[in-house]
Amino acid sequence: MTVLPVPDTALIVVAAGSGTRLGAGAPKALVGIDERSILRHALDGVFAAAPMQVIVVAPAGFEGEAESELLAAAGDRVDLGRVVTGGETRQLSVAAGLGALWGDVTRVLVHDAARALTPPSQIDGVARAVGADTGAIPVLAVVDTLKRVDETSIVEAVDRAELAAAQTPQGFPRLPLEAAYATALASGTEYTDDAALFAAAGHRVRHIRGSERAFKITTPADLERARHLLSGATAAAPVPIIPVVGIGTDVHAFGGDGDLRLAGLEWPGEPALSGHSDGDAVAHAIVDALLGAAGLGDIGQLFGTSHPEYAGAHADVFLARTLDLVTDAGWRIGNVAVQFQGNRPRFSARRIEAEQALSDALGGARVTVSATTTDGLGFSGRGEGISVTAIALLVPAS
Repeated sequence: MTVLPVPDTALIVVAAGSGTRLGAGAPKALVGIDERSILRHALDGVFAAAPMQVIVVAPAGFEGEAESELLAAAGDRVDLGRVVTGGETRQLSVAAGLGALWGDVTRVLVHDAARALTPPSQIDGVARAVGADTGAIPVLAVVDTLKRVDETSIVEAVDRAELAAAQTPQGFPRLPLEAAYATALASGTEYTDDAALFAAAGHRVRHIRGSERAFKITTPADLERARHLLSGATAAAPVPIIPVVGIGTDVHAFGGDGDLRLAGLEWPGEPALSGHSDGDAVAHAIVDALLGAAGLGDIGQLFGTSHPEYAGAHADVFLARTLDLVTDAGWRIGNVAVQFQGNRPRFSARRIEAEQALSDALGGARVTVSATTTDGLGFSGRGEGISVTAIALLVPAS
């Protein structure tokens, strides 16, 4: 018989929430995304990561259902998992999970079951980033324009460059975390997340890059987003062993505010293109080509007007998000080729700069951009706007 080493890492899956805002009439973690529940999808990701003790904190009265989901997801790691009953608050639920840790555990990750599509690579990345007295959390850059408000008015703008959206799992060294929890529970202070509680005890928390797939399922719209992503992933799986190609097109008319944004660059003095975001038709065509190749839908579904957080966003935001989605679906970008049709701007002098900006946003992938006119024919020939076609090649990541 092979005796496996006892893991020095534990992950607490917090699944005790009621899910009132989801409006499903059941504890949120047990609501189905497809044929599997939110909790099951979360556990599938957890057990695909490096081996660790897994503690599921379940709603009172639903421990049996949580146990079934745990057993189904664990496979041959079933001895690593157990279920405990949650408390009335998230903090009490995490404390219940801490009480179930094995003696050999030195590092603890706390994960929200509602972030059901979190990639295993993010779980492993957080675990690696935890230090002897330092915590680690995954974050995403904030893309919304932020305002500080009072009851009726805008008070001032908030600089989003210094802000980030926190995700889970959040990882910590065990002993400092347990001490921080003991202090918080004794004082009755409630914190918004474990990183805040840990930092309040005087400890440092570092951050790593998060994933778009690690969003939190809170509302019915979030649930639909998860279903869409899973249906796309299902359609694209199993990943073929040959490369795949996607085509994207985009058209924008001149008439936006400010200066032109195109091919990841700002063009001072050139008329802007209109659009929900910054009207960068080159970047948008690339996004559609990449999503199409991976079978993940299109730009309108993932970044359109139903997603106000992308209003005014620039090319680097769209392309970075798309890179995350494509990577999480098991693909690597081979190359992207783009051509736009328009009378302006004069592109050749900035071609290398544009290709570098687009490549940087796509993690270093090779991007080539060409420009042409239509000899005065059509709307682009009349100077009314710009038309773009992009072709993307994806290859299996492994």
